[in-house]
Amino acid sequence: MIMLKPGSTIGILGGGQLGRMLAQAAAQLGLQCHVFSSEADACSFQVVQRATLADFSDQAALEKFARDCDVITYEFE
Repeated sequence: MIMLKPGSTIGILGGGQLGRMLAQAAAQLGLQCHVFSSEADACSFQVVQRATLADFSDQAALEKFARDCDVITYEFE
């Protein structure tokens, strides 16, 4: 089991409503979120500390995103 310390960063691949809700819940626990989405109007961009707008096939952007995160999850319906 991974225990994240307050201030840790959760990376979220996908920027939809589930990502938004995850980011809001994480903030209440003292965690930060970084969202990676290919959609400029991703609703979770509005509630996170960091956001990356790039295509999911952009290897360089994905690597940079991953280096900024302590753990990564995805939210695709």
